[in-house]
Amino acid sequence: METNAATQTQPSNPKPRREKVAMNGVDVPTLFATINAVGEQPELAKFQFRATNKWINGTHSRSRIEGFSGAGGEHEQTSDFQYDGDHPPVLCGKGNAPTPVEFLLHAIAGCITAGIGNIASARGVVLESVECTVEGDLDAQGLLGISDSVRNGYQALRLSYKIKGDADEETLRKIVAQSQARSAVYDVLTNGVPVSIAVDAA
Repeated sequence: METNAATQTQPSNPKPRREKVAMNGVDVPTLFATINAVGEQPELAKFQFRATNKWINGTHSRSRIEGFSGAGGEHEQTSDFQYDGDHPPVLCGKGNAPTPVEFLLHAIAGCITAGIGNIASARGVVLESVECTVEGDLDAQGLLGISDSVRNGYQALRLSYKIKGDADEETLRKIVAQSQARSAVYDVLTNGVPVSIAVDAA
């Protein structure tokens, strides 16, 4: 009886291919595919994010996060993201929502934490927990117009991370440091960005 030659060459117990898979909730194959695609076509990296803001009353306003452009096309948000901002009563508001400067605390912590998730997953590190405490020091004399020598915004920001995962302490510290170095919000807050304001008054 003849045996098919192709069948004879098949191993009895073929080893499964080891491929990077989703980790820490991050789709690792897509992450690397995105990095490779942008490396080959840098124009895909150009993004523009957009939002609108409407005054409600007093110091209370509401922002809506619009669609954005990037990766060679226009994109809609997956949900209708709306965020209210207000001042506390001690600063002449009604306390309907966090202050805009408090949103900055969320922005920098959220940006660096997102990077930690991506970087840890790319390195094959399983995260158990990541927590961040953020503090911002602000002297209201500037924004209240009492003193021109006091800046209007934060004088200092402090972030403190607690991170646990299946890697040694040095590796976990390097993951946080790499995320800080690549954080868009950290870059904006530490290096500044040109801001223009157009006014259509009626």
